[in-house]
Amino acid sequence: MTSLHASTAKPVTFALAQIDTCVGDLEGNSQLVLSYCKKAYKHGADVVVFPEMTLTGYPIEDLAYRATFRRAAHQAAQKIAAQLDALGMGSMRVVLGTVGEPPTSTPTGQPKPQNKLLVLRHGAIVNQYAKHFLPNYGVFDEFRIFSPGDKALVFEVHGQRVGVAICEDIWQDGGPVAELATKNIDVLLTINGSPFEEGKGQTRQDLAVKRAREVNAPVIYLNQVGGQDDLVFDGTSFVVSPTGALLERSASFEEDLSYWTLPAPSSEHTREQGWEMSRSTIAPECIDDEAVYEACVLGLKDYAKKNHFKGVVLGLSGGIDSALTAAMAADALGAENVYGISMPSRYSSDGSKSDAEQLAQNLGCNYEVQAIEPLFTVFQNQLALTGTAQENLQARLRGVIVMAYSNSKGLLALATGNKSELSCGYSTIYGDAVGGYAPIKDVFKTKVWDLSRWRNDKARLEGKPEVIPVNSITKAPSAELREGQKDSDSLPEYALLDKVLAAYIEKQHGRADLLADGFDEKTVDTVMRLVDRAEWKRRQYPLGPKVTALAFGRDRRLPVTSRFTE
Repeated sequence: MTSLHASTAKPVTFALAQIDTCVGDLEGNSQLVLSYCKKAYKHGADVVVFPEMTLTGYPIEDLAYRATFRRAAHQAAQKIAAQLDALGMGSMRVVLGTVGEPPTSTPTGQPKPQNKLLVLRHGAIVNQYAKHFLPNYGVFDEFRIFSPGDKALVFEVHGQRVGVAICEDIWQDGGPVAELATKNIDVLLTINGSPFEEGKGQTRQDLAVKRAREVNAPVIYLNQVGGQDDLVFDGTSFVVSPTGALLERSASFEEDLSYWTLPAPSSEHTREQGWEMSRSTIAPECIDDEAVYEACVLGLKDYAKKNHFKGVVLGLSGGIDSALTAAMAADALGAENVYGISMPSRYSSDGSKSDAEQLAQNLGCNYEVQAIEPLFTVFQNQLALTGTAQENLQARLRGVIVMAYSNSKGLLALATGNKSELSCGYSTIYGDAVGGYAPIKDVFKTKVWDLSRWRNDKARLEGKPEVIPVNSITKAPSAELREGQKDSDSLPEYALLDKVLAAYIEKQHGRADLLADGFDEKTVDTVMRLVDRAEWKRRQYPLGPKVTALAFGRDRRLPVTSRFTE
């Protein structure tokens, strides 16, 4: 079947500008847009597409309420349009996202700002569309911030009809996509700010194919890339046809400018054949352990960069958590910008001390030893602490040293705790929990081991020595705050613990559900008690990148004070 406008239509080349923006940096984001527009124009693109909320960065949260911010964003869009026209690129259409002023009226409630898509051409904003469906689950709280739009938008390029949507619009049935299905469009273009979570890539692609079939046209899915506080956007933009064929895929976890050409309707072949022949670059997709690792690296890299930290500092215990965190930091910022401090106590084993030193040598990072025994002795001479108080004192002395390095050298302090420990409160507040960022806070302990093995495998495949000492991976985990201590003294074995935590936290199974899942009563009661009692600690833990379906913080909000028990 050919298009009704086959006689006048011509091919349309789209430039997929998958860029890393920063919230509030209107000037920096604008310059990034201009630089990618110049590349796209030079390539011969007819349309260059940028992610959701490009000019403002995303998510902007309550910045949306500031009229001065909204006006500045609008002026930035107008300035870009004028600059493109002045540079002789005004004929190229530029599609980007930004915040818009509140509508004049809404069906219910007070009008709020809008999440908008703008089309720039010939020095002006020629089309605009406001997001119809607003997500209000997980990390999203857009009902509070934005007003929804209402009408679908279609614009023409070379006689071909381009329908547009913004992120959540394609995740919900009905709305603009259903309307576009009646408008004989040739392609559906959706701009997105879709955060990474493990396994989400295939879900996106399957959804896009479903929408492609609904509108009987290819779908261009353009996604944001980069870290923003506790969110990481993986990019991995793509184009799919209604037949399910992957026509283009951009790189994961990095900025990318790729191209895809929508073929003109032809009497020589069917539309389906035309789509099949339009395949462009198919970048490898990061999946499984590689994807989680790269998400943590990118989250740390952008958090440090966007908050003007040139380096990081962390304690190196010789254990697996600090080893993986240090490896991620070296990959994110360069080993020369990583400062590892070994802070042994009387309970630190020789193996732990040598593992910490070996890790630093493998990475090539800065390394110092600051024994805490002299400080511990001074405190004990005055306080004479015993039991848990004595153990926590050691952790807090280490925290003081890490923060002293952070303050004196202008470094970002990293907390090295994992999701299993954070779930159960197995950390010392103001001790190992200190820091400005926690790269593996959403990574269960069993996954920490998996990621460590993956990182070593990667090094071997590249012909390089292993990064993380094997002994750090294989030895029994221990905080080493008392003689002979092991994590298993206080927690179930991690292989079991993580399964219970995943069910209790991410699936929100209650006690009866957990018992029905096959977990024994003692383990269930222990884990539930530990998790429920640790909410106050989690509230004070540093930011870290979300990589699972349900992360602490934005995704899971429970009262600190609660008497509900099961």
